[in-house]
Amino acid sequence: MTTASSPRTGPVGVAIIGAGVISKEYLGNLTSFPDVVVHVVADMFEDAAASRAAEFGIPASGGVQAALTHPDVEIVVNLTTPAAHVEVATAAVGAGKHVWSEKPFSLDRESGLALLKAADAAGVRLGCAPDTFLGAGLQTALRIIAEGGIGVPLTALTLMQSPGPESWHPNPAFLFQEGAGPLFDIGPYYLTTLVQTFGPIAKVAAFGSTSRQKRIIGSGPKAGEEFDVTVPSHVSAIAQFAGGESSQSIFSFDSNLQRAGFVEVNGTEATIAFPDPNMFDGDILLTRRGAEAPEVIAAVGSKSSRGTGVLEMARAIRAGVPHRAQGQMAYHVLDAMVSIAESIETGTFIDLASTASAAPPLPADWDPTAATL
Repeated sequence: MTTASSPRTGPVGVAIIGAGVISKEYLGNLTSFPDVVVHVVADMFEDAAASRAAEFGIPASGGVQAALTHPDVEIVVNLTTPAAHVEVATAAVGAGKHVWSEKPFSLDRESGLALLKAADAAGVRLGCAPDTFLGAGLQTALRIIAEGGIGVPLTALTLMQSPGPESWHPNPAFLFQEGAGPLFDIGPYYLTTLVQTFGPIAKVAAFGSTSRQKRIIGSGPKAGEEFDVTVPSHVSAIAQFAGGESSQSIFSFDSNLQRAGFVEVNGTEATIAFPDPNMFDGDILLTRRGAEAPEVIAAVGSKSSRGTGVLEMARAIRAGVPHRAQGQMAYHVLDAMVSIAESIETGTFIDLASTASAAPPLPADWDPTAATL
């Protein structure tokens, strides 16, 4: 990953590839940040790209090449389906663009490593969701831990349980197939938070199950259509970190009791409950040893949401310093998820070969709405 200063100045040019559901939230934020300018919305379905571009006043739209060949685009924001992430990111790297991808980074270790090597050879940066750890909620919780607020961190418990997204998502089949399921779709938020808390994961073990082989779309134009479930819809995983800490996690689309956003970290002096790692804000609960009730701590920092990582990377490009939501960290989380899937298949502990460092905290006064470039 290059850290050399960009020869350009001023706001950083951005293109969106993928005009699906999540693009609306990204564009709502990116078009409000003074330090980035969205020049193009692209999609293999050019009518969808044109519609989304018109919705947000973006001047150009078209197929993928419209984004890759635009001279003012420096960062390609890759919002395609998981199976297309590496293909699109590799094409953008080949065009000399920095890339921000939605999670997961890739679907397998081989293509993920190839992408990392290609970006390094091209001298461009890779960033990847989730960027929720840059939000005020998780940044405040991580700052409390870094300042010794819970003593020495020891263990963590994370829970994400829901009936599944097919009731509300208009096209949910891909969320129950390779590259998704609760592990690959939701796991990155929790595993990234754990890596930010404890550092790199050393080994994992897991069990998985599937409650129903087929599900039915509950809303939108495809309502009533049936689709196949080809990956575990419930995963129970344990992890040990390089520093000796451990965690237990449940990722489930099989629970009628919805319990999302549950992250607790236990330390020698206190237990801290994080806000939802799929969100950017929220209160923190700190229960000190011997206390009868938790202390409620309000989040301090940026209130922006998806696209925050793109902005942080854009500013880092101009400053010639490393960005925080790095491809190497996303690859390490991918390695952990692939290892969890392998553990489900083999019934054994899986050692991770990759590693990553927790990102330094954002300044508490970091402001996405400021014009700094």
